[in-house]
Amino acid sequence: MNDKLQGLADIVTPLPVSWLPQTWGWAVLGVVLLILLSWILWRWRRAREANRYRREALAELEGLKDVTGIPPLLKRTALAAWPREKVASLSGAQWVAFLKVSGPLADLLNDAEYRNVSVPDKEARAAAKRWIEGHRVSA
Repeated sequence: MNDKLQGLADIVTPLPVSWLPQTWGWAVLGVVLLILLSWILWRWRRAREANRYRREALAELEGLKDVTGIPPLLKRTALAAWPREKVASLSGAQWVAFLKVSGPLADLLNDAEYRNVSVPDKEARAAAKRWIEGHRVSA
């Protein structure tokens, strides 16, 4: 019996399967996907960095104790978004006209700041939040 076992050959195991793509198409697709993913990540980071001033303004808005801090916060936010030459000199009716493009916040600000009308705190904060989140800066 031992002689019969001596004549048997050992089992040959196949080579492990390669993880490398077998055709050029998969390699090209992998490179294209890697480039696309890198581009998407770059655009996302750029947009996030461009809107950092919004996140900071919203955080400051949450920390305000009263409504009187909203107009200076909006002015600083506008200065961060638009060129200084366009926004810094605006005040009074010109400032309200500048904000009118964004909607009801301008009327609220006009009432509160320039006519000495009291505005509910919740309403003023909601309007300021809408403006900070929603204003659009032209390129």
